[in-house]
Amino acid sequence: MTKLDWYIIKKFLGTFFFSIVLILSIAIVFDLTEKMDDFFENQIPFKEILTDYYLPFLPYYMNMFSSLFIFISVIFFTSKLAGNSEFIAMHASGMSYRRLMVPYFISATILFGFSFWLGGWVIPKSSAKMIAFTDKYVDHFTSENARNVQLEIEPGKVLHIESFQRRSNIGYRVSIEEFDGKTLVMRTTADRIYYDSLECWHLDTYTERHFDGMVERLERGGRKDIVLPIAPDELFITAEEAKQMTLPELTHFIRRQEERGSSNVDAFEVEYHKRWAMPLGAFIMTLLGVTMSSRKVRGGMGKNLGLGIVLTAGYILFSTVSTTFSVNNVMSPFMAAWLPNFVFLAIAIPLYRRARR
Repeated sequence: MTKLDWYIIKKFLGTFFFSIVLILSIAIVFDLTEKMDDFFENQIPFKEILTDYYLPFLPYYMNMFSSLFIFISVIFFTSKLAGNSEFIAMHASGMSYRRLMVPYFISATILFGFSFWLGGWVIPKSSAKMIAFTDKYVDHFTSENARNVQLEIEPGKVLHIESFQRRSNIGYRVSIEEFDGKTLVMRTTADRIYYDSLECWHLDTYTERHFDGMVERLERGGRKDIVLPIAPDELFITAEEAKQMTLPELTHFIRRQEERGSSNVDAFEVEYHKRWAMPLGAFIMTLLGVTMSSRKVRGGMGKNLGLGIVLTAGYILFSTVSTTFSVNNVMSPFMAAWLPNFVFLAIAIPLYRRARR
């Protein structure tokens, strides 16, 4: 590490965090203006607004637009270095273009670790507060009733509940089917199902049919205690829940759903892959930014900065569109999360080779 390395690292990180403070301050002002009426109408204490909404707001949007911040930061200060002919002096001293990239990638590694920590552990916990606050005061979207729930709770055991109420933990018109391969061996129906405690449920007015070839054995009763490896909250899990899970929790949830044979985990798998793909995008955005702005051009940094904003907006839009493709089963969750990185890496590598020459 030389003084020049420390100089570039300080410029990179300093510009990055300065741009974050500037842009997020503007975003908060606009968001506060939009939601001011809701805050006054519900008479929300200022402390609750600050701790449950705006403090979680900052890391969430900081991480979401980290690619934009990194790209703008690199182009801004690198164009300034090039404009002052500092790169010419570096090359004249014997520093190669590859060696010049070292402090940039050290900075990108620091930002990768910061973004990975935010996305994997900090943001899921803070997002839960922000979503709960929004649901309570601004936009009520949490449902207290689940309808037509169907999932495989164990290999070969399928649960269907026509209607389930969150507050009372009671479901209506229930069926539980057990299969041996593709053969139905038992089917239990009930008017109601109650949740008692950990994996303990009760059936009301049930009918149980056992099938053994052409022979059927019937059993009826008023109440039956059963064990189901599921909790009521799992009946209400939506794609929004993925954002509130830490990386270990998300990994465990996906593994558990796959063990159950559930096919409705695409949104969770996309979120898992994005937890890796978005932080690693720091290296791609750094490489792309340096190669675009390390030459002295007529007109200053305006052209590079404008092109950089357009490319980064395209990256963010591409990430959003590819996620939609995965949810609609057009592409795999892995490709949906990683495709923007692959495309922009394919753009950055030829530009890097050209810049070296």
